[in-house]
Amino acid sequence: MKRIFSLLLPVVATFAFLTATESYAENTNAVVRNTAIVPVPREALWLAQHKRFVAKAKKGGVDLLFLGDSITDFWRDCGSKVWAKYYAPRRAANFGIIGDRTQHVLWRIGHGELDGINPRVIVLMIGTNNSQDNSPPEITDAIKVIIKNIHIRCPGTKILLLGIFPRNWVDDKPAEMETIKKVNDIIAKFDDGKTVKYLDIGPKFLGPDGRVSAAIMPDFLHPNEKGYQIWAEAMEPTLAPMMK
Repeated sequence: MKRIFSLLLPVVATFAFLTATESYAENTNAVVRNTAIVPVPREALWLAQHKRFVAKAKKGGVDLLFLGDSITDFWRDCGSKVWAKYYAPRRAANFGIIGDRTQHVLWRIGHGELDGINPRVIVLMIGTNNSQDNSPPEITDAIKVIIKNIHIRCPGTKILLLGIFPRNWVDDKPAEMETIKKVNDIIAKFDDGKTVKYLDIGPKFLGPDGRVSAAIMPDFLHPNEKGYQIWAEAMEPTLAPMMK
């Protein structure tokens, strides 16, 4: 009997190993399938913009950094006058890129955009472009990783984490807005009262009907100059103390 058991033991061990390996592979695949947390670059024009940001970071002298997608990027365009008034005097930099998702911001952070700077505050808003393809838990996991990576590279920096702005198209896509609401509910809990402050100014952009107003966001996604003024005014009471 002992001999039979000793002969079967390797078989049992092998089966257990294969089962554990398969389980691990499944778990690993489950993680990898969350595209929101896998850093990836984009096309040539995007890389050129990234290189400009890296060069700016290497020069230093950035006390306030905006990090995000096109909504942040357009501070250079529709929001330029508001930026000149509120942020240019504070040695601010804009590292927003049109079309970016969480995975792209993660790649940028990992490839030099924070090297050489240690801003007092980073204003972070990202995730709206993920709302089409990723679930709320996937997006919030990615935002958590971004925050962690910022603090690794800029340990003295405070993060002003903005709730993702509301959006609605002419043909309406309620599923995306529902995802955004769920993401904001989760990331609000990332506010630790010390290094991360959460702020949701989304309601400032909504009309009486609860939808984004075309007078503020003509394409129902990106603010116009009036929208950027609303953004700056709504954020200032929170940002000003963080900058001290």
